[in-house]
Amino acid sequence: MINDNTLDILKDALATLGEGFSGLPPHTETADSAALSAVLQEVAVRLQDNYPYFHPLYAGQMLKPPHPIARLAYQLALYVNPNNHALDGGRASSAMEKEAVSTLAAMFGWETYLGHLTSGGTMANLEALWVAGRLAPGKVVMASSQAHYTHSRISAVLGLPFEAVPVDRFGRMDRAALEARLERGDVGCVVATLGTTAMGSVDPLPEILALRERFGFRLHADAAYGGYFGLAQNLGDSARAAFDRISAVDSLVIDPHKHGLQPYGCGCVLFRDPSVGRFYKHDSPYTYFSSTELHLGEISLECSRAGAAAVALWATQRLLPLTQGGEFSGMLTQCRSAALTLYERLAADPRFVVGFPPELDIVVWAVRGGSARAVFEEAARRGLHLALAELPGAFFGLATPTVTCLRSVQMKPEHAAHEWQETLWSLLSEATELG
Repeated sequence: MINDNTLDILKDALATLGEGFSGLPPHTETADSAALSAVLQEVAVRLQDNYPYFHPLYAGQMLKPPHPIARLAYQLALYVNPNNHALDGGRASSAMEKEAVSTLAAMFGWETYLGHLTSGGTMANLEALWVAGRLAPGKVVMASSQAHYTHSRISAVLGLPFEAVPVDRFGRMDRAALEARLERGDVGCVVATLGTTAMGSVDPLPEILALRERFGFRLHADAAYGGYFGLAQNLGDSARAAFDRISAVDSLVIDPHKHGLQPYGCGCVLFRDPSVGRFYKHDSPYTYFSSTELHLGEISLECSRAGAAAVALWATQRLLPLTQGGEFSGMLTQCRSAALTLYERLAADPRFVVGFPPELDIVVWAVRGGSARAVFEEAARRGLHLALAELPGAFFGLATPTVTCLRSVQMKPEHAAHEWQETLWSLLSEATELG
């Protein structure tokens, strides 16, 4: 089940990498091969205690396997182990990070920007809200009640007041509720979520942009999960309208370690106005004097960052360009197609209660007259791994305040294949009958 047929490719690439350092005096790592093998075998056994995140029957949380090129490039870079905090620590990988980030910025329509990779969406969002707080000290940060919980936590870390905006029955930020709160003043930043964690809902960005024109707040887009879906060919009208306007926000984040096919951790923060780099200014008396060029450590809050992450992302984007209608775009289109197919089957089955159709590739449903948790556990016994979510009953037309739901993230392109759809449905149906 674990694919090892790419190891020869890695060996060939390692030989090429070694040629670049052939002028150095001989030096060989000293290690006891038998001891290495024994410990690594122990590690392999320990790692068996995992869900099969790489397999199509893992359809629960947002865990997408890295593309083979990303795994190989990451492993190759580890033999050098560059640190992208500064040019001294990773010359090649720093250049590759800048190129990879420029490609991401271009996907959002930005030629002029400031940005870099981070360890993930949490750190990326922290940097965006940190800048927002520097521009509007002490003012309120607002995000929808379905936004990721880290926004309230980050705001607390930064000493900024946070308020949640109610959502409509589609899980999107309620425009009227936001407008009413803005009229009271003292709002410094509004976070629009393009792909909520629970349901993949996309906030009404065009309407929020119109409110920005009236009230003058800073607008940040949390596209950590959904950011790449602007390339999908089959979005609904509301989501399409939001992604078509994303270039107008002040800052945004995207997580390549979600739909970008990267290993953990790889996030990215981008600012439309490069002048916010002034907030990062620092004087270091002890490191990094080999170049007068602006280095990545001068535009990030994180210091040491894995250069291997940049190398893996660069390689993936080289193999799979971020273009409309290309192979990568097709993968996203397949993911949403899989989610729509699953939703339609659930909607037609009287055993289940569905809400609104998925905007991206996340499907959520309740079990009519049964226990979602029991079905979850029974499905897992059959090898189908789903997730659970506690969501407002209003999303499903139910009178109860909340309902425990089953949730499936159809984020592997294989999920669109008929055979996997049928296998998933068969196992779900069996689990529902017994759950």
